[in-house]
Amino acid sequence: MTTTAAQKRARAKVEYDAFLAACPSRLLLARISDKWVALILAALSGQRSMRYSELSRRLAGVSQKMLTQTLRSLERDGLVSRTVTATVPVTVTYELTGLGTSLQGVMCELKGWAEAHMGEVLANRAAHEVAGAAPGVEH
Repeated sequence: MTTTAAQKRARAKVEYDAFLAACPSRLLLARISDKWVALILAALSGQRSMRYSELSRRLAGVSQKMLTQTLRSLERDGLVSRTVTATVPVTVTYELTGLGTSLQGVMCELKGWAEAHMGEVLANRAAHEVAGAAPGVEH
């Protein structure tokens, strides 16, 4: 019996469980939870494409090595496509693939949540530090 692509995808959905140590989806979760992945996907949202230098400027604090490594891993995973145009100098642009676009919405929501709740998190951290410094307080 021949298995169709849709049947293979349906079976894979049942077989992948990130709570299991050997599940490959756990590695994917580790990759996409990286801060640079989240920020690259958010930066590419709503853009047709971006040049490497534009991404570098947009992502304050990212090193050239980290940006290059992250873009390569995203390209390898099929989330980002890289286009080289023969100009002087050569133009390299990046854009989300269909798969990347399907993930990018979640990543933008996560970025927005972090920005919206950072004040609360900082207040909780400060309160925790004060409580931790108080004598006789156990955690």
